Amino acid sequence: MIETLPLQSAIMFAVAAVFGLGGTWLLWQLRQPQGPARVYVYRMVGIMALSGGVVLAMSAWAMWQWSVEA
Repeated sequence: MIETLPLQSAIMFAVAAVFGLGGTWLLWQLRQPQGPARVYVYRMVGIMALSGGVVLAMSAWAMWQWSVEA
């Protein structure tokens, strides 16, 4: 039986995708020479955004599974 994706989970997946893509883009920019301040900021924000996207996607998946079981 296929259950539909709840709106709350869909929104969480969309926000997770934005965070993940934004973090990946920032880390991808580090391939080019940058100033030390920009390297620091891109690295910190990129890693936090990417990890936040992963955690949010896992939470959205868990919430989706819990709504299917209920």
